[in-house]
Amino acid sequence: MSTLKVFSGRSNRPLAERISKALGEPLGKVEIKNFSDGEIWVKFSDNIRGADVFIVQSTIPPAENLIELLIMMDAAKRASARRVAAVIPYFGYARQDRKDQPRVSITAKLMANLITEAGADRVITMDLHAPQIQGFFDIPVDHLYSSAVLVKHFRRRRIPRLTVCSPDVGGIKMARAYAKRLEADLVVIDKRRPRQNEAEVLNIIGDVRNRNILIVDDLVDTAGTLVNAIGALRANGAHDIYAAATHPVLSGQAFERLKNSGLTKIVVTDTLPLRETLPVIEVESVAELFAEAILRTYKDKSISSLFDVDKG
Repeated sequence: MSTLKVFSGRSNRPLAERISKALGEPLGKVEIKNFSDGEIWVKFSDNIRGADVFIVQSTIPPAENLIELLIMMDAAKRASARRVAAVIPYFGYARQDRKDQPRVSITAKLMANLITEAGADRVITMDLHAPQIQGFFDIPVDHLYSSAVLVKHFRRRRIPRLTVCSPDVGGIKMARAYAKRLEADLVVIDKRRPRQNEAEVLNIIGDVRNRNILIVDDLVDTAGTLVNAIGALRANGAHDIYAAATHPVLSGQAFERLKNSGLTKIVVTDTLPLRETLPVIEVESVAELFAEAILRTYKDKSISSLFDVDKG
């Protein structure tokens, strides 16, 4: 049988180290440097001829993180790796997944093309902004769900009178999965987005008065949508408000907004490293989930059971 080798790029090495520990396999050795002009140089120090290589790299901006992943995959293929899997905990540029106005790019498809052409035989990722992005790839995609971890977290909290809230119509499926597993009610926020990174709440579909609320989303970027949702929920009589988000992008004024949001707690995963910490933010690791997916892929076993938690 071929050798299992796990390597890490520089975008989220702490998660890669946790995955390595969960696997019981040391991270492979790779040199990654920048020339004085910023150009990236990669060399695998370990022999990977005939090996199954898994490269852990979130493609969060800046674009160098994506370029670094592409270069690592190209180097692995040229070093005669048997199979190369791109393990992308956070798949950047996924929000531009359709042509919603004239003369714009579908960047999610472009990223899929680049990753495939660079030599990936398989992609393992988590909570894509739109699940249909899997179809942009011409190679197998294993789409993991953080709900396998986050639902367990909120079960342990045993929050009384719980209602799960989707911050927009597009998130209903995810919110319904949480509500079913937490045996909670479900509400939806109907919103209009006047421009990028701005959201205006229009209406809450469902009753939140005297209820504790869990807002679920795939990511938190500027936290504008989340703060607007909190304000609307408070105005309609909600009590404690929690949030669960897979990817803590947290750009712009996000940390300042979270400080003043009135949230009881926001629980995120470690698909991205946090730029700073706040008492309101709690992190759950998805390392064991990725480690299990990597191990089953390496052994050519089914990983469908890892998806079961999000059905419903």
